[in-house]
Amino acid sequence: MSTPPTILVFDSGLGGLTVLREIVRARPDAHYVYVADDAFFPYGHHGEDEIIARVVPLVGELIAAHAPDLVVIACNTASTLVMSHLRDAYPLPFVGTVPAIKPACASSKTKRVSVLGTRGTVKREYTRKLISDFAQGCEVTLVGSGELASLAEAALSGERVRDEDIAAELAPCFVGDGAHDPARTDTVVLACTHYPLLLERLRRLAPWQVDWIDPAPAIARRVADLLGPAGHESDQAGAEMIFTSKRPHALTEALTPFFGGRVPA
Repeated sequence: MSTPPTILVFDSGLGGLTVLREIVRARPDAHYVYVADDAFFPYGHHGEDEIIARVVPLVGELIAAHAPDLVVIACNTASTLVMSHLRDAYPLPFVGTVPAIKPACASSKTKRVSVLGTRGTVKREYTRKLISDFAQGCEVTLVGSGELASLAEAALSGERVRDEDIAAELAPCFVGDGAHDPARTDTVVLACTHYPLLLERLRRLAPWQVDWIDPAPAIARRVADLLGPAGHESDQAGAEMIFTSKRPHALTEALTPFFGGRVPA
C-alpha cells in the first residue's frame, strides 16, 4: 500500500478548519497536519511586513518538520501577502485562499455584491485588483470586520456569542431598501475562513436572503487537481492539530467533524 500524501493546512486560528473539512472530503486518503498560529492571532491586528516576517519562516519550519506534499494557506489575510514569498522560498505546491469575487460577481442577479473580510484583507491592493479585474459591472461593497473572526473562534470553543454582536458585524454588508429592492445586495463573499463557522447564524440574522460565497470547495478542488488521483483510504492516514502557542487543544469533540471523523493528535 502506498504512503498517503501529507497535506499541511495553515491558518491564523481555527477558521481554516472550514477549508480542511472540504479538502478531507476530496482526499480522504491523505494525512493532515493542521496548524493554528494562535500565538499571532488575529492577523488582522498586525502590519503587512509583520505578517510576512512571521509566516514565511514559520511555514519553512513546518515544512522541515512534517515534509508535506502540499501546503494550503487557509487564511485570506495571509494569502494576499505571502504566497509569492512562499513559492520563491520553498519548492513544493502552495494553494492560497483569496476573496471569491469573480464567482460572486458572475452569479449576482442584482449586480450588488458585498465582500466581508478582516480589515486587513479588505484594504489590500490585491483585493481591490480582484474587484477591478472581475467585478463585471457589479457594485462591490468592502466590509472590514474587526471582531467576527474572534467571535467565530469563541463560538467554536463553546463560549456564548450574542446574536447582537454578530449582527452588528454583518449589517454593513446589506445595502438596499429591503428584500424587494431590485438593487439590493444579493451576494456576500465570505473573505475570511473563520466566517463559515458561523454560517447558520449569518443566514438567520441576515435582514434578507442572500447567496453566501465560501471559497472552501474551490480550494479543495485545486488541492485534488494538484495531488492527482486519490488512492485508497489508508490506516496510516491520520491527523494532527498544532497550536503555535504550544497549548494543548481541548476541542476534540468540536474538531473531529472537520477532520472527517478522525481524532486529531
